[in-house]
Amino acid sequence: MARNPEASIEIDAPIEVVWEVMLDTARYGEWNAFIRRIDCPSPPKVGDPITLHVEFKPGGRRTVSPERITAVEHPVVDGGAKRATLGYVYEGLPSKIGLVRGTRWQRLTQEPGGPTRYDTVEEFSGPLVPLAGPGRVEEGFRRHAESLKQRAEQLRP
Repeated sequence: MARNPEASIEIDAPIEVVWEVMLDTARYGEWNAFIRRIDCPSPPKVGDPITLHVEFKPGGRRTVSPERITAVEHPVVDGGAKRATLGYVYEGLPSKIGLVRGTRWQRLTQEPGGPTRYDTVEEFSGPLVPLAGPGRVEEGFRRHAESLKQRAEQLRP
């Protein structure tokens, strides 16, 4: 079982298109198979609260996950490649009492002329991490990545 759930995918769209899809929080319900809705100021910025309405199993019960945005690094050229990062931390009760902490990173990288690579990881810590279901989170991240790819490729110029 993955302690730090992760997923990666290559997306045949410019980094700017993928980034725009990621930050358009009002439209997640139209395309995302894992995060079915987001309550967040738009566009999101560091310090904003963000509430994720997560569906771990397609068509299943939704879970609400309170988070706070810690990083919004728009696409910039870094070492020849374009990079962007979105990060947020889990703020639910288990985190407040030190039982499960989580920081999610979503990173984009695009080498010149290449596809955009999407990588995401949840860095978990705390004694009850196994009960948080890292395996189901990783499956959700995979569905999220596939949905992001489909949406961004539909919108590419």
